[in-house]
Amino acid sequence: MIRKVSLALGAMLVVSSLSTSQPARAAQQGDGDTYRLLNLFGDAFDRARRDYVDEVTDQQLIENAVNGMLSQLDPHSGYLNAKNYKEMQVQTRGEFGGLGIEVTMENGWVKVVSPIDDTPASRAGIKPGDFITHLDGAPVLGLSLNEAVDKMRGPANSDIRLTIRRGGKNPFDISLTRAVVKIQSVRSRTEGDLGYIRITQFTDRTKSGLVTAIHDIKERTGDKLKGYVLDLRNNPGGLLDQAIEVSDAFLDHGEIVSTRSRRAEDIQRYSARTGDLADGLPVVVLINDGSASAAEIVAGALQDHHRAVLIGTKSFGKGSVQTIIPLQGYGAMRLTTARYYTPSGRSIQAIGIQPDILVEQARLEPAAGNGHKRAEADLRHALSNNTVRKDPAQENNGTANKDDGTGDEDDEKTSSGEPQVKLGEPGDYQLSQAFDLLRGLSLRRVQAVN
Repeated sequence: MIRKVSLALGAMLVVSSLSTSQPARAAQQGDGDTYRLLNLFGDAFDRARRDYVDEVTDQQLIENAVNGMLSQLDPHSGYLNAKNYKEMQVQTRGEFGGLGIEVTMENGWVKVVSPIDDTPASRAGIKPGDFITHLDGAPVLGLSLNEAVDKMRGPANSDIRLTIRRGGKNPFDISLTRAVVKIQSVRSRTEGDLGYIRITQFTDRTKSGLVTAIHDIKERTGDKLKGYVLDLRNNPGGLLDQAIEVSDAFLDHGEIVSTRSRRAEDIQRYSARTGDLADGLPVVVLINDGSASAAEIVAGALQDHHRAVLIGTKSFGKGSVQTIIPLQGYGAMRLTTARYYTPSGRSIQAIGIQPDILVEQARLEPAAGNGHKRAEADLRHALSNNTVRKDPAQENNGTANKDDGTGDEDDEKTSSGEPQVKLGEPGDYQLSQAFDLLRGLSLRRVQAVN
């Protein structure tokens, strides 16, 4: 019996070696191609170092090469030198110097994802979807995203002039004074018997800020509290773990989000723990085209579990996860490592989250252009969404929404002369509609109980 088993195993090993010989040769051939391409890089590096018109350091060339390699993969991957890596770590703690603006790169220009509340950028009226074409009169074309961000950073109380292109309108200049930006990521207040909570960004203080906000609202309203409005508009995202914690605060069970990389064994699922800080009261979530990434995780989880009604306009559509990988002594690389999926299994990459009730911000005049909001799908090298079928009419351009250079006009007054509406303040039409909806949901809940 032992001999038979040994023979059988021997036969299996022979078959295995025969069946894998072809892939082994293919792997060797692939390695050869890799070494040949690395020789190409070495030749180009040596020639640039020796013959470029100005003297450049080896570090400059290598860092630029690494950043070029990563930034061409998708809009959110890139290289952070030691200085930028340190600044990023400070920013996630909710305090940093600069203008208070979340940006990405599109077609060589800096594109605004979202301004952060109560920062120089938001006070100047910069909007999601704006393009920054010049910095102090110098074009941004030819700069990397990190280089452009470096130029926008600077000492507090120093000035910078941005040239903004918005939709089909003529470019205009905005002058800003840099400041030390201290993000209060959670703000709250009561509106009669309703609670209002605004989350501007997901930093490492967001969950604790949310717990404090809910406690304060309960103290002010007592047993009269009818529900909550959770405002995620112009929230550019932030830390994944904080988005999970915020979602968990309103959910009592079920999956919150899953992340899936190229390897099936790396799938991760995050589920809610028992306990709903909102005590089952109705929740209305406000989103718009400036709601991205971590904000979309929260909105998608609450929508899929029918825990909240989403109101506003379609979100940005950033459904990818970036991992910060330290490179000892050389900063870090930001690499897109996974896509995230809402509890129902949908990816919002490049398509965004549609609100349950579409409510545009009120306008004093008709918007110019075709009304298309710029989003993740418009970014160069944006990851595709393999869970939805493309519209045949859009097969040629490769995006779900192709920008033609025109766009909608929003609601904050800038030097372009547009009407001003500050989110969360009187005159905020979307918020007033959210309060009206919440009162209606509360009334229906009372009637259902009775």
